[in-house]
Amino acid sequence: MLIHDLGTIAYRDAWALQEAAHAEVVDGAEERILLVEHPPVITFGRRPGVDRNVVAPPERLQSRGVEIVPSDRGGDVTFHGPGQLVAYPVVRLIDHALSVGGYVRALEHAVIQCLADLGVAARKDDCAVGVWVDDGSGTLAKICAIGVRVRHGTTLHGLALNVTTDLSFFDLIIPCGLVGRPVTSLEKLLGLKSPSMPQVKQALGERLVAALGGRAAAPPEGPRPKASCVPPAAAVR
Repeated sequence: MLIHDLGTIAYRDAWALQEAAHAEVVDGAEERILLVEHPPVITFGRRPGVDRNVVAPPERLQSRGVEIVPSDRGGDVTFHGPGQLVAYPVVRLIDHALSVGGYVRALEHAVIQCLADLGVAARKDDCAVGVWVDDGSGTLAKICAIGVRVRHGTTLHGLALNVTTDLSFFDLIIPCGLVGRPVTSLEKLLGLKSPSMPQVKQALGERLVAALGGRAAAPPEGPRPKASCVPPAAAVR
């Protein structure tokens, strides 16, 4: 499995590179993972009505230099920007004996293991897809968002891990449509002990290859259990 570090690249340009890679992988080329940072951008998933979760007016978005791009991934609305590591795995699910749900769980598992390598205890949340940490606020905070698409049995889009992200950008939206759920970053959690972006790229790349490079590498799990997912009233925007 190849890992391509694309540096900082506009969202639409990275999407075009994903599509090109996807076509090659569908035709049998070696699977790959694209690592990237984006200039500030808010993206929508395919779910109808997600634009309502952009709470900032257009003039505020413009003043902060934030582009808006409708996407064809799953999920709701999210932000990408400098200091956030985005990984786009392009893999054939059948080669790894993974369902779509199993693939998402493999991504979550890889990120949790990566964060453990970096000194942060992270977990899944029964209420929502992604990777979460206890940041001391009393509510689990999201550190990694996940939104994927599978076409012709091969994956597109992926995950976004906050490393040194300016978290104030998330005030422009209701992240992932989850009212009252905070977001955090490695920098916020670890302060001066936070790893550099190259260190995070290496750790995440290794864990993704370990999770996706073999057949059913992530631990087997059943469907995400039903849970009471009412957000705390004090945290509702």
